[in-house]
Amino acid sequence: MSETVFEKILSGELPADFVYEDDKVVAFKDLYPQAKIHLLFIHREKTSHVNEMMQKSESQLLDLFRAINRYVEQHNLTEKGFRIVTNCGKEGGQTVFYTHFHLLAGEQLASFGRS
Repeated sequence: MSETVFEKILSGELPADFVYEDDKVVAFKDLYPQAKIHLLFIHREKTSHVNEMMQKSESQLLDLFRAINRYVEQHNLTEKGFRIVTNCGKEGGQTVFYTHFHLLAGEQLASFGRS
């Protein structure tokens, strides 16, 4: 099985514009942003999708959300708002099979459903 783009970024084989790093999680700018701020948060330990992450290690999910929380607080995004999205599986729109969360912010985002 070939490495995903995220594994290549973590190994340094591909460049990325890192905006957050700790011992468990990294975040970098999306190459095809869908908002003024569009970041990808990944755990350093690979899982293919969020369901696998929950089965293998729920603590990874907490690591990711703690990192996202730190980032949004440090960059004053809490008041204005933001969106967190993950895609799971081909029909869910997932194209890179390495669990990742999109953080979108920095502008008025289109409504999504009735929430």
